[in-house]
Amino acid sequence: MSVVKNAAAIAKGMSITLGQIFQPTEVENYPDGKGPMRGAQFEERFRGKHQLQRDENGLEKCVACYLCAAACPANCIYIEAADNTEEKRISSSERYAKVYNIDYNRCIFCGYCVEACPTDAITHGHGFEVASYNTSTLVKRKEDMLAPLPAGGRSPVVAPDEAPAH
Repeated sequence: MSVVKNAAAIAKGMSITLGQIFQPTEVENYPDGKGPMRGAQFEERFRGKHQLQRDENGLEKCVACYLCAAACPANCIYIEAADNTEEKRISSSERYAKVYNIDYNRCIFCGYCVEACPTDAITHGHGFEVASYNTSTLVKRKEDMLAPLPAGGRSPVVAPDEAPAH
């Protein structure tokens, strides 16, 4: 009896396949497809590329507390801290992240770094195009992840010897 049931199940599956063979193919041309974001539609809780946020004055929110690096199970976050001075103010606290790197070769997009951050400095954005043929381009630096300056925000003062090289 089980052989007859199995044969009936296979026949049913093959009938669906044969029915679809003669249907026209539907292709959505990425990224120019339908939708408000040219085909890409994200859920609110989507975990995409990380973004380092700024406050309303344009200063970085990251205070280099290392909690995101400690919470990361893949050990893909590297931070070096530096002290703020009155002449060179990068964040509103005593310290800032001089170096903030995330290695996307290792990142599993778990969101633990976002949950661990006490200042909401790191968030997941909606960027999803991180694929690359060269693994060295998957190590994202602070400059790659930093949010743009808000309208009316001032650019933080950076000493000439501390300016990032491009």
